[in-house]
Amino acid sequence: MNRKKWKKFLRVIFGRTAFVMLFLLIQLVVLFGAFKWLGDHIFFVYGGFTLLSALVVIYIINQRQNPIYQLAWVIPVLVFPVFGAMFYIFLKLQVGTHRLAARLDENLEQTAPFLEQNQMVMARLAKESKRASHLAAYMGRYGGYPIYDKTYVEYFPLGDVWYPRLLEELEKAERYIFMEYFIVEEGKFWDSVLEVLARKAKEGVEVRFMYDGMGCLTLLPHHYPQKLERMGIRCKMFSPVKPALSSYQNNRDHRKITVIDGHTAFTGGINLADEYINQVVRFGHWKDTAVMLKGEAVNSFLMMFLQMWNVTERGREDYGKYLRSPDYFYPARLKMDGFVMPYGDSPWDHETVGEYVYLDILNEARNYVHIMTPYLILDSDMITALTFAAKRGVEVVILMPHVPDKPYAYLLARSYYGELLAAGVRIFEYTPGFIHAKVFSSDGEKAVVGSVNLDYRSLYLHFECAVYLYRCGAVADVERDFQDTLKACQEITEEECKRYPVWKKLAGAGLRLAAPLM
Repeated sequence: MNRKKWKKFLRVIFGRTAFVMLFLLIQLVVLFGAFKWLGDHIFFVYGGFTLLSALVVIYIINQRQNPIYQLAWVIPVLVFPVFGAMFYIFLKLQVGTHRLAARLDENLEQTAPFLEQNQMVMARLAKESKRASHLAAYMGRYGGYPIYDKTYVEYFPLGDVWYPRLLEELEKAERYIFMEYFIVEEGKFWDSVLEVLARKAKEGVEVRFMYDGMGCLTLLPHHYPQKLERMGIRCKMFSPVKPALSSYQNNRDHRKITVIDGHTAFTGGINLADEYINQVVRFGHWKDTAVMLKGEAVNSFLMMFLQMWNVTERGREDYGKYLRSPDYFYPARLKMDGFVMPYGDSPWDHETVGEYVYLDILNEARNYVHIMTPYLILDSDMITALTFAAKRGVEVVILMPHVPDKPYAYLLARSYYGELLAAGVRIFEYTPGFIHAKVFSSDGEKAVVGSVNLDYRSLYLHFECAVYLYRCGAVADVERDFQDTLKACQEITEEECKRYPVWKKLAGAGLRLAAPLM
């Protein structure tokens, strides 16, 4: 083990991460021990808790949740009637979570005037496609994000290609730079970005940077925001991990957003660490994607960022001052065709817009749906949509990693292969390494690029973002990249699935019980 890795190992073992995990474990042990003692020694108390468990189960199954997610809670409540019921109640009564959710609702209400749908754009979309306009209407009504025209989209098939373009655009900033990422790690990538941010801050550009407390738990020191503040960068850690059991800590900010001066935005699957640009090899070649927007659709990413930033802020933000300068002119060479719909998803609004966009693509597809995803942890709705699309003759192809980053997630993903293949879905694995891209492409008309994985955490528990593209030039680029990536993949057949080791099949089947938590 080299010196750098040894230092990182020691920081994890003796640092704040170990402290947090130890105290969480102690709390769980104390809770479980106390409830077990009650159950073993006090008959009428145990009987009362059994009744409470029954009431909790009734409450769970009557919630507006996915049935598989409900099952993940019903099982532990029934198996551990005292501990399971009390633990569920404990998590549901988190005052802090409800307060932050209420604050986010306030922010959404304050930004709503800046996210009103242009009805002329909607009318033009409806003229081109009633079905696409129905999705846009749903998103505007329940997601709070409009669909735009007059937006240029540039697609990046690799982090290696995206990285220099990001630096180039950051250098052009004159008013502000807002960035929000799940993972940040010191190295060539982040150090070069930070150098630009610090220099721009000294020039008077307003720079705000936000990263997730769990995503960077072992990667950055706890007081890292203060380091950036000393450079003139306003920085905050979203939901710092604390040694206290809380459902709030399960809702991570998985978004990847950069907004520059209100006219340029980036999103996709790429985080700010060296493996994302293949400067460090972790799981073979790292395949990831991103898009750059220039035009009116950038406004949605601007408001998305400010909504999240202000969840923990006091006072009212002057949202209007960050809109694109009215005298800004886009280069004439930029092709602003088709329709672009950026959107965010929140675990606190009980509306799974990220999943619904994917389901809409699968249900409306006529010829093909091509998917790249690092994880495949599916609920019943997604399994039905994938298999039914294939059964009705739509070519459904999924590209998965061949070198997984999380062995348990791969075992779980393999547990779905059999039923998907039997229905006609084709599955390929990227043999050079790891696919981290989150991409849907369909019928040469529509595509989605963003941070939304095909797993429960992305679809139900995390804050996510993506951009839906309809009949714009970048859709062809997304599909071209899919076909190029497919050439480096090996197909998984039903015969190969039958040869898969029995113990791995059993492990994957067992993991399905905890799938909604993975």
